[in-house]
Amino acid sequence: MAGTADTIAAAKRAAGYRAADMVEDGMVIGLGTGSTVFYAIEALSEKIREGLSVSGVPTSYQTAIRAREYGVPLTTLDDSPILDLAIDGADQIDPQHRMIKGRGAALTREKCVASAAFQFIVVADEAKMVPKLGGVVPVETLPFATTTAMAQLRGLGCRPFIREAVKKDGPVITDNGNFIVDCHFDEIANPGELETAIAVIPGVVESGLFTRLVGNTTIIVGSEKKCSVLTSADVVP
Repeated sequence: MAGTADTIAAAKRAAGYRAADMVEDGMVIGLGTGSTVFYAIEALSEKIREGLSVSGVPTSYQTAIRAREYGVPLTTLDDSPILDLAIDGADQIDPQHRMIKGRGAALTREKCVASAAFQFIVVADEAKMVPKLGGVVPVETLPFATTTAMAQLRGLGCRPFIREAVKKDGPVITDNGNFIVDCHFDEIANPGELETAIAVIPGVVESGLFTRLVGNTTIIVGSEKKCSVLTSADVVP
């Protein structure tokens, strides 16, 4: 049953705050993009005021702006190429802990940051947990090669559409200066194979399929009353 806006916000807040509790003094962490992660940033700001020393690598300009507003010190992957952990959200999570991300168009930087971390902490509300991945898979493409990439994406069985901006005319432009192509799949039989197939298309920068980080992923599922913490040991075969 779908929750109310207040119920969903409470679940996201619970998950975000629980993730912040996993951050230890002296850590360098990745900061994802999205509403649930912003609750983690809010919680971190309180801990920083209480003396916690931490620095974060933001995955988008939006996250960087929010982190600065909350007094979270920032760094980069150039200065900190190995991260203690990364905190991010997800659009869908299946029982094997494979994910679809990219609603916020920050999927490429999110995957770079998550891959640089010893531990990937994903915060989500219960609605993001699904029996099977499906629907829209965001794909970041070079503007120069978007049309040819879309032709090859169609060959994988999807209906690709360039994502249009809401408060400007034309396509959404990522923080990397690229386009987002939303690929509508009726069914995703094998998410891992699809991630690989999309990755080898010339002009594709990255996709929103996250299937290769299951081993070091911890999922915090928030609800109005409590949080559930899932690790690789909880993956359904």
